[in-house]
Amino acid sequence: MADEQLNQVKIQKTNIVHGNKQPIAVDVHRTKHDKNEKISEKEAGVGETNTEAKKDEKRKQTKAPQRTEASVYGRSLKISLKQSKAVGKFIKNKKIEDAIKDLNQVLLKKRAVPMSGEIAHRRGNIMSGKYPINTSNEFIRLLKTLSSNSTMHGLDLDKTIIYEVIPNKAPDQLHRFGSRKFKRTHITIKAKELKK
Repeated sequence: MADEQLNQVKIQKTNIVHGNKQPIAVDVHRTKHDKNEKISEKEAGVGETNTEAKKDEKRKQTKAPQRTEASVYGRSLKISLKQSKAVGKFIKNKKIEDAIKDLNQVLLKKRAVPMSGEIAHRRGNIMSGKYPINTSNEFIRLLKTLSSNSTMHGLDLDKTIIYEVIPNKAPDQLHRFGSRKFKRTHITIKAKELKK
């Protein structure tokens, strides 16, 4: 008696879900024989050829586009926006390896990054410059990521140059008591492979 009531409740629920006015004939009790028939159909391969053919068609249609550029994003980095702009101009239109070498020279204070403003003269053929160490460290980290991204996309590192460096101001972080602000910067670096 209880089984029949449960079956009626299940039929009523399916009618409510489907919004049908007439009851749907639902076979609640499945036998092992029915399941075995379905398993034997799967083993025989009935209905699988159509799905496999559709999957093959989709694979043929969706080819991966050829990547010609790679990019890296740094979010809320603890560096100055002004120094980021200067370093961005310094490494633009260079190969990734050359940019990393130049920034390592900046870390050793053997080469200065050209900067505008009232800054003293530095060694080399530049008017004024500085040695932004924290900014150089962050840029080196991003450039290493960019080189690995470009190799993953199948770009040739000898022909790949940095063509775009975009520093943007990030939201300021307040000090513990709110009297000081910390500088934050978002950086986007893009590189592309030159066709020769």
